[in-house]
Amino acid sequence: MNLIINQLKELEKAAKILLSFAGNRKKWCFYGDLGAGKTTFIKVICQQLNVKEGVTSPTYSLVNEYDYMDNKTLTINNLYHLDLYRLQQIEEALDIGIEEYLYDDRYCFIEWPQIIEPILPTEAVTIHIEMMEDGRRKISCV
Repeated sequence: MNLIINQLKELEKAAKILLSFAGNRKKWCFYGDLGAGKTTFIKVICQQLNVKEGVTSPTYSLVNEYDYMDNKTLTINNLYHLDLYRLQQIEEALDIGIEEYLYDDRYCFIEWPQIIEPILPTEAVTIHIEMMEDGRRKISCV
């Protein structure tokens, strides 16, 4: 699936489409250059999931956790937002307990997942955000 984003306000619709496309898959990997909009898109997805807190980049903390209301079960759940940009080796990810985030039933949005590709669940949603020459963004999802 490919989406073209012309303006920031279109991200809300894109988030809804992606949530529908992903179905029950809750591990999402975000690829893209610095400044492509990975964190911004994750913020909008979190808004669609009814996260009430301010979503920020976990660049220095590596992991942020947020609560959201699951509309299907009417329960409060938590989700994880990981930023693995600073990691140099997969062992560093294992040291922070990455497998606990990858193999539970919670949403987990991962920026810069390249370092952990060997241990990613096979059903993970892959999202590539590409900056186009005219300033638009192309979002490709598998």
